Amino acid sequence: MDNVFIERLWRSLKYEDIYLKGYAEGREAKAGIANWIAFYNCRRLHQALGYRAPMAVWREQMQATNAMDMMDNADALTTYPQQQQQTETLAA
Repeated sequence: MDNVFIERLWRSLKYEDIYLKGYAEGREAKAGIANWIAFYNCRRLHQALGYRAPMAVWREQMQATNAMDMMDNADALTTYPQQQQQTETLAA
């Protein structure tokens, strides 16, 4: 049952993007697939999610549980141990 969701994702990617566009080179494929993944997560409506986008559902769940998205708060992450280690190395 675990593979059902990822297999569906890959099937959608292949039939909605890769087979239609027939990328000629790796860079083109990387950019095109990145655009499709962003579309899939942020704008594509999913029947199983009540015709909402996955990112909208995820954000709602984060707000409901008061969980913090680490990427939204990346500036607040401490780097003190690394800075301290670098300072000690330079002082020695």
